[in-house]
Amino acid sequence: MENLKERTARGLFWGVLNSGATQVLNVVIGILLGRMIAPAEWAPIGMIAIFSAIAGNLQSSGFSTAIVNMKEPKDNDYNAVFWFNILASICIYLILFAVAPWIALFFEQPCLTDLSRFIFLAFLLSSFGISTNAYMTKNMMNREITIVNTCALVCSGIVAVTLAFNGYSYWSLAWQQVVNAAILVVGRFFFVPWRPTLSVDFSPIRHTFKFSMNILVTMVINTVNNNILTFIFGKLFTKTPQVVGNFFQAFKWNTMAYQLVSGSIEQVAQPVLVEVRGERLEVSDESNINEQETRVFRKMLRFTAFLAFPAMFGLSLVAYEFILSTIGPKWEACVPILRILCVGGAFMPFYSLYKNLIISQGRSDINMWLNISQIVLQMILIFLTYQYGIITVVGAYTLLNIVWLMVWQGYANKLIGVRLWDVCKDTIPFALISAALMAGIWVITQGITNVYLLLFVRILLAVLLYAAVMRLLKVKMMDDCIQFILKKKRS
Repeated sequence: MENLKERTARGLFWGVLNSGATQVLNVVIGILLGRMIAPAEWAPIGMIAIFSAIAGNLQSSGFSTAIVNMKEPKDNDYNAVFWFNILASICIYLILFAVAPWIALFFEQPCLTDLSRFIFLAFLLSSFGISTNAYMTKNMMNREITIVNTCALVCSGIVAVTLAFNGYSYWSLAWQQVVNAAILVVGRFFFVPWRPTLSVDFSPIRHTFKFSMNILVTMVINTVNNNILTFIFGKLFTKTPQVVGNFFQAFKWNTMAYQLVSGSIEQVAQPVLVEVRGERLEVSDESNINEQETRVFRKMLRFTAFLAFPAMFGLSLVAYEFILSTIGPKWEACVPILRILCVGGAFMPFYSLYKNLIISQGRSDINMWLNISQIVLQMILIFLTYQYGIITVVGAYTLLNIVWLMVWQGYANKLIGVRLWDVCKDTIPFALISAALMAGIWVITQGITNVYLLLFVRILLAVLLYAAVMRLLKVKMMDDCIQFILKKKRS
């Protein structure tokens, strides 16, 4: 039987593969759709993204996270969450269906009435797969998660591209979301042995209500945080929807890039940290277990920094040639927005890690209040800077997100004793090396004028030089990754 270290390594391997496959497919699909759909036509999807995302939060109500946080969840726990999600989703969908005309009126976009009613079907369908997703996450079925996600992306992407090619504009994006949700549900049921029953007992919902409500509030706050700029720009720039489209496009590429890292961490962080916490409850020597928690957390920090900084600083480096050579010159206005977002995006995967640490300690209340405080500060910043233009707002938003990590670190120190100095030692060298390499590559490639050649050369140099520096400095994280990949090949 695999020990914790082996299961963590296997989980990270499949997590990286899943995130990598997901983002590669998203890139391919995004390029095709970006070329076929004009910036202004992306605006309606961006305007209502916050509503469907919040609806998705409400349907799970945090109970799926509560299941993952249990040491040994029973079939009845999954069954209760399954039926609760479906009932909640039906109620929420009916409410959103009724308010769709007011959403269209708010944004002065009549098309949003029918469009939003259709897109909201995606979260209704998703409610059937929340319990099975929690089962797969709890049992670290990351290989199966990779297969399901890949199939859903390929099929929904084909549908979207086909519809866009035939002139269906933003409706192709809507169909993509609905088809993706449906295939995820079917795929999860195919791999998960658990099945719902008609014998419904909602007592697990009552027992985890407080914890789950804290998670719910936090999820909603995070959703508002992730969509607030698109939402506000959608209202402020009603007469110039291309501005909303440009921001939505830049935000999408930035999110896809950093989720390559955070998605890998998300799939293993909470289950592993919960298991370590469980060991602490079973032994009397708590100091040794705290040390183990800190050691596991710091290794995840190093892995996150090892991937996040070169990936995001690299995307910022190639933003201009990437946008022009993929989705075309009509999106050139989103380049400066993307560059700023990428700097902040390098730090976003650390939020996932800190969040999972705090939740694994049973402190969903801390997680909730930290997120509430952050969104309040962001709203204040947006109010103070929006009159200076979109670049200023994005810059202020990015800076706050970076600085706010220090607050999360303070609570991590209180909970498991991980020190700021140790965190800096684990992460800052990767940031400095990545920044220096990207700056050097930018200077030495200035003479290349062909955007396709420039994109290729910069990516090639970034990968080769970063790998060479890691080997030259004998970075253990690099050696661990190589050894694990070789081991997988031999097996």
